[in-house]
Amino acid sequence: MISVDALTVIHGGTPLFSNVSFAINENDKIALMGKNGAGKSTMLKIIAGAAKPSSGGISAPKDAIIAYLPQHLLTSDDCSVFEETAKAFASYLSMKTEIEALNEELTVRTDYESDEYYKIIEKVSELSESFYAIEEINYEAEIEKVLLGLGFVREDFKRQTSEFSGGWRMRLELAKILLQKPDLVLLDEPTNHLDIESIQWLEEFLTQKAKAVVVISHDRAFVDKITTRTIEVTMGRIYDYKAKYSHYLELRRERREHQQKAFDEQQKMMADVQQFIDRFKGTYSKTLQVQSRVKMLEKLDIVEIDEVDSSALKLRFPPSPKSGKYPVLAEDLSKSYGDHVVFKNATMTIERGEKVAFVGKNGEGKSTMIKAIMAEIDFEGKCELAHNTMIGYFAQNQASLLDESQTVFDTVDGIAVGEIRKKIKDMLGAFMFGGEDSMKKVKVLSGGEKTRLAMIKLLLEPVNLLILDEPTNHLDMKTKDIIKDALKAFDGTLIIVSHDRDFLDGLVTKVFEFGNKRVKEHFEDINGFLRNKKLENLKEVER
Repeated sequence: MISVDALTVIHGGTPLFSNVSFAINENDKIALMGKNGAGKSTMLKIIAGAAKPSSGGISAPKDAIIAYLPQHLLTSDDCSVFEETAKAFASYLSMKTEIEALNEELTVRTDYESDEYYKIIEKVSELSESFYAIEEINYEAEIEKVLLGLGFVREDFKRQTSEFSGGWRMRLELAKILLQKPDLVLLDEPTNHLDIESIQWLEEFLTQKAKAVVVISHDRAFVDKITTRTIEVTMGRIYDYKAKYSHYLELRRERREHQQKAFDEQQKMMADVQQFIDRFKGTYSKTLQVQSRVKMLEKLDIVEIDEVDSSALKLRFPPSPKSGKYPVLAEDLSKSYGDHVVFKNATMTIERGEKVAFVGKNGEGKSTMIKAIMAEIDFEGKCELAHNTMIGYFAQNQASLLDESQTVFDTVDGIAVGEIRKKIKDMLGAFMFGGEDSMKKVKVLSGGEKTRLAMIKLLLEPVNLLILDEPTNHLDMKTKDIIKDALKAFDGTLIIVSHDRDFLDGLVTKVFEFGNKRVKEHFEDINGFLRNKKLENLKEVER
């Protein structure tokens, strides 16, 4: 069991959380939830030993292995994919090497009665006891299994890690963590760089093979699949629910209803008491009663209601100018880089007002297709946009394109036109930039906050073809719900690249699957697509 004991973190004189305690038991699967900025990542870093609290601490058994995957990380660039992953077995392999070296030394030494000789025997005995207590590992087979599960192919194993993007290197770190078979796995947004198939593989691994897991994730379906306990970090304290995420939402709503009821009753009582004080202040016969009521109000603990849920604020895209009937029309579209074929003879018809998803493994051509639609690359075949098609594009790195010298308010104020200008503060509030936060400089914002701000900019531009590439990375669930509702009400055409099934559910009505150098059209929603995909996979297994 690992204990979090009276944890307190103070940032710039303000407590992030105070006196927080809970235990992580063997085989616990915990979702760490809360809005952006509540302190979830900080808490994970402290449990991992990567950060120190202001007071309190973590206690764990001496031999416990705690493995941590942060949001942003790059592996070293001096070896192949397979060699980097094999570092997970470094202690096992070095123990094996040391035992072999000591045994070799014993065979050549002849000073059988010396202290040195006995010390080597003791050392071999001690190491062997530890080594043979570990079940024998066929580490090459284990590495292969995990790398293939996370989306690598065998040809990648010998490639240098420097040839891979940050997202793929993050997968390498995840592979190393899973291979260590830790007592506790700490994961901060593990699905941000995974495609749907890799997420499904990770879900199975974490539920079937991992011991204790604590995960921060904005992928609701993923969290619901793997966790059975939810710890919410809010307003400097925690609430611990023995329930998976979807059930926790119901329990949290009930908790807030009770808080609201208690708050309303207390406010009414305080108003009645204040009325008595105001009425009889200065009345000699009531002096003692007035004084006792004043003291009572001074000592009263005011009932707090946990952070106000701003998801009730409705955001809407501006009405979109009308485009031609088929905003995107592609015929026999092919794209290659040298000998590498991305896709061949792709045909795609997207009708005005349709909302479609691009899905498939990373590297299968989703982003390439977007570049073709936006005429940013050369290609073979035909790709045409309809008359009056106006594109609004949200790239994966959209957050990094913001002007860091501006404030949050100025960033939005600079592009808002017409009636929407009166609602800038409401919009900023809905995206958790209320009050003083709207005056923050962009350069001090976290990755999630920058993503939210970039999304607000997109909400203000009158477009009729929205192309969103992984828009939900780093967004908390409340913000995702706000954006999803706005996209549902959007009257233009939507193309969305995403691995977030919960976000796509109820939003898209057609799926384009990228894979094996082909683009396949599925006339169904994301759940229908996944159901059929699983059936296809079962047939492949049976064959």
